[in-house]
Amino acid sequence: MVVDPKHAAVNGRKRSQRSQTSPTSHHDVADELRARIRSGQLRAGQRMPTQATLADEFGVERGAVRQALRILQSEHLLTNVSKGSPATVAADLGLGRALSGPGAPPQPTMVALAPRIADAFAAPHVEIDALCLTSVSLTLAIGEPLRRIHEGRLKPAKVDVRVLLPSRDIELAFPTPVDPSADGRLQRRWLAQRNAQGQVLRHNLQALRATHGIDVNVTFRALPFTPPVKLYLLNGMEALFAYYTLTRREEEVDHEHLEMYDAEGTQSMLFAFAQGAGLRDTTFVEQSHLWFNALWETISSELVLTS
Repeated sequence: MVVDPKHAAVNGRKRSQRSQTSPTSHHDVADELRARIRSGQLRAGQRMPTQATLADEFGVERGAVRQALRILQSEHLLTNVSKGSPATVAADLGLGRALSGPGAPPQPTMVALAPRIADAFAAPHVEIDALCLTSVSLTLAIGEPLRRIHEGRLKPAKVDVRVLLPSRDIELAFPTPVDPSADGRLQRRWLAQRNAQGQVLRHNLQALRATHGIDVNVTFRALPFTPPVKLYLLNGMEALFAYYTLTRREEEVDHEHLEMYDAEGTQSMLFAFAQGAGLRDTTFVEQSHLWFNALWETISSELVLTS
């Protein structure tokens, strides 16, 4: 979308030339607003025009504007995207690196997950689906939006979290001892960790009901297999995906050194895909939701976080 500078009103009061000559899609709106942000017409921390103003400027429905704003939020260019108030240009634009889409570099889960979870909590209705081995990374990442909520910087109205974890009733593919004759210490340690992390995650989120009046629902279900990958789905707009890469290592378990095959999930390289960032990304996000929901609704079972 090419807009003559005299029509590229930062305050949104002049309608763009393109909107008067040909149909404009939400991708066109996102492209134009992205260009304004990157050019400095819309500055870091600046409040955006209202959705109604942008809809009038571009000659589109508000729904198209919302889709465009969500694309930019998924790219870390906007924050506080909701129906109720104007979005804000991100304070830390990070324009030197692509955070989602085909050019996005993968980052370790410990680095990449917390800021994406925190941005997801800027929505009025937060929806997070996770498939993982223990939920350690998710529990750690949730700490950042919780801190912002307690600081008064975020206040979603509703938070729904669904987590798929391996069942206690299966024999895990990993972690597993190198010596197959070893006893079940690794399985017991994993189960204790799974339960403890899940309980902390649920407690910290549900506490928001009492402290901030936020409607919170946290649900766990059990998988009949060991997932070779981890997946996080954020607000229907993003999919974060990583492989569990196995290594052989030695670790002390119950005061005895034990050789095992295991994966360090917090260091797994996380790949980011964003709805609206191109056909590849959009399809991956949509298919990831279909896959997660199929597991949730078919072969998963009730999970109780006790030993």
